[in-house]
Formats: sequence, C-alpha cells, structure tokens
Amino acid sequence: MESASFEFLLFGLAVAICSNVSQSQRWRTGVLLVSSVIFCALQTHDPLLFLPLLGFLALGYVALLLLQRGWSRTWVPSIVAIILAFVWLKKYTFLPHATFLRFPYVTLGLSYIFFRVLHLVIETKDRTEQPKMGLLGYLSYMLNFTTLVSGPIQRYDEFARDQFAEQPITLGPRVIGRQIERIIRGYFKVNVLALLFDMIHADALLELAQPAPASAKIYAAARLAVSYPLFLYANFSGYIDIVIALARLMRLRLPENFDRPFSAASFLDFWNRWHITLSTWLKTYVYNALLLTLMRRTSSPTVQQYLGILCFFVTFFLIGVWHGRTSEFVIFGVLQGGGVALNKLWQVSLSDWLGRRGYKSLAGNGLYTAVARGLTFSWFAFTLFWFWASWSQLDAVFAALGAAQWLLVWLAVWLSATGVLAAWERLRAALLSLQVQGTTLLTSSYARVIAASVLALVSFEMMALLDQPAPDIVYKAF
Repeated sequence: MESASFEFLLFGLAVAICSNVSQSQRWRTGVLLVSSVIFCALQTHDPLLFLPLLGFLALGYVALLLLQRGWSRTWVPSIVAIILAFVWLKKYTFLPHATFLRFPYVTLGLSYIFFRVLHLVIETKDRTEQPKMGLLGYLSYMLNFTTLVSGPIQRYDEFARDQFAEQPITLGPRVIGRQIERIIRGYFKVNVLALLFDMIHADALLELAQPAPASAKIYAAARLAVSYPLFLYANFSGYIDIVIALARLMRLRLPENFDRPFSAASFLDFWNRWHITLSTWLKTYVYNALLLTLMRRTSSPTVQQYLGILCFFVTFFLIGVWHGRTSEFVIFGVLQGGGVALNKLWQVSLSDWLGRRGYKSLAGNGLYTAVARGLTFSWFAFTLFWFWASWSQLDAVFAALGAAQWLLVWLAVWLSATGVLAAWERLRAALLSLQVQGTTLLTSSYARVIAASVLALVSFEMMALLDQPAPDIVYKAF
C-alpha cells in the first residue's frame, strides 16, 4: 500500500470511522494501535523483517524504564546506544560493511521513531517527577501510522494530550468538511502536481544527456534545477496534508510541517517553514544545547553571536546527514549548514554595519525581499542536486555544460525565481483582499467547496489521462 494512494486514503478513513465509534480513551487508543500494526503488516508479507525495528523499539523502552526508576546514570549511555543502533540499522556507509546484518529487514519509519525515542529519553531525564508510560501507550506513540512513514515529528505531550484525553477534542461538521478539503488538496499535490514536476525533471535529465545545442542544454539544466524543489514540495507537503487531516478525523492534532516555504526571504526563514518539525527538533535538542554549552565558556557578546553561527552550521549539517547514509548527503549537509551559517553571518554583519534600524529598513524593502527570496529558492534548488543524484549522475549532469554555462543557468534560475515568486506573492495578496459581504472570497465556504470539487475532478481526470502511478513519498526512504 503506497503512502498516499487511494487505498491509503480508504484505510485512513476506515480507521477514523472506527475510532469515532466510541469516545472512550481506551477504545480510541486500541483502534490506533491495532490499525498501526495492520498498516505495518501491509508493508511486507514476512513479519520477521520487522525484528530489527522491534529491537530498536525495545531498546528505547528499556532506556525509558531505567530513567523512570531513577537510574539517571543510564541517560548518556542510553542516548549513545540509541544513536549507534540507528546508524547501524540504517547502514551508514562510513561503518564497515561486515558489521551489518546479513539478512534483509524493514526500516520503514525508523528515522522518525529515532527522533521520538530520543525526545522521550531526553525529556524523561529532565523531569523531576517521572510520568509512568505503559507499553501500549509507548507503542501507540511510536507506531502511529499517520506519523510513522514521513512524520511530522510530534512531541509525546502533544500526542498524549489528545489521544489519552478522557474527553476527546470536538469533531463537528465544519471540522470534518475542512479535513476532507485538505485531503483532496493533498491528494492533488501528490498525485497530480508532484507527478507532473517529476516528469519535467526526468525529461530535463534525459535531454541534458543527449547531443543538443548549448541553448537547449541550458534550458534543460534550468528546468532540472527548478522542477525538483517543486516536485519535492508537492510530494512531501501533499502527504503531510493527508495525514494531518486523517489524524484530525481521529481526534488527534498533528503539528504543521510546512508554512509556504518558497515565500521565505532568507535561508534561515526557509527552514522555519520547511519540514518545520525536523528543524524545530534539532534546534531544540542540538542548537540550544550546543549554544548554551559554548556560551558558558565565554562572556564576550561579540564572540557569543558568532558562536550562534557555528551552532547553526552544526545543526543544519546534521539535518543534511540525517537524510541519507551516503557521502552525497554529507555534502548536502555541508551545503545546508553552510547556507544557514552564511545567512546568519550576513545578517550579523549587515546589522553591525547599518545598525539595527538600518538593517530592518533594508529587510523591509520590496526589491531586497524579492531578490533574497529568489536567491533562497536558488540555493535550495542547488543543494538538492546532492539530495536526488548519485555521484555518477552528478558527474554526468555537471559535465553536460561548461562552468560559464552553469553560471548562466543559476543566474537565470535566480532571476526567474525572483520575478515569479514576487509576482505570486502580489497575486496571492490581491486575491486574498477580495471581499464579498465582509468575507474574504477565497476563504468562504462556497469558494472552498468549489475549489475542492475542481481539484478532486482534476485529480481523477489527470490520473486517468496519464495512466501511471505518482512517485512514492520521497521522505518514506529516510
């Protein structure tokens, strides 16, 4: 069962219906756990393939039990063991190949379970009164099928607040209607937009490898660069729309993971809008902890602001490395961390040069914002080459054009992104300003129903016309 297929939607809706048969906390938790086990079972016909994953879950639960019983000295060894187990099971290439398990096994959802386990271990150690967590509650949180495959990464207290509440959150007709609308929107993103951008990307990659005039290859390279971030956004955010809506129909609120990332006018702001739960997790448990440790070693305000730049690099480097186990993702991490660190250094330098008021005035300038937004998109598109391509593919792609031609490609991408994204922001603002009887036209119930109906119709028509399945959710592989 694919992660955003029609079968997945039917499965999720069936679970939501069963979950609402009773408002009992035990019933809802039982439905969630059983449905999550069934979802896992549908991923493979051999349950033995889940044994290493179950072992990882057992490791995390034992660590929690030890901490809950006051064995605080086990905290550091537990964290080290969890990280090493994750790296080992994911088969990171810097480890000796001979140390890996010799039989195939499922790692579906391991990366997101890893964050949840670490979160629980860290938070349990920091609490003076340790809450008791039963095995069923632990497994319900870890295996929740709406967050298992590709997130979002939810904190346990947020999960428990809704899932274990004696009186569940309300679910009226308006809420149900909004969730159905969101499911349709997500389904359209994944199965129409993502498929179209993926086809453009594949066509550009093929054209770049063929003998062709330089102008045609430059155009193909520009399409290659622009299409993948748009594909990734439609693919990932569409899936997130679907699971957030399904969870809400089960009376469980999941955190938002996207907030119009291509509207960001800086790479720092971009990561406040893209995969929000991942960047928030690492900023909470890596950036803050590292910065606090380093700041304790110096009292100089000047040095302290540059320590923040270093901590940003480390944090976002780890974001890149988390995405994959090969050396390509190390470069991806360097580019992510370097982009954020340079962005922060630029802000600090400009603020020192212009003063806070002068920098604030510059940042509010429309032209500056548009150019910075285009540059942010272009840098992200550039970093993604190490996200989707192997070294052999990268060699072929970069060899297709000379250095001067690639500079022309990225200049064209930057200028195009600057103009198109600025026009989109203006258009969006203009459309949202349209009022009918004191209500914003585009957000009115009538407009939403019409839009959802059109998207549903287009989705089914395009799927029938293209007659091929949409690419699976990219983040399912992490």
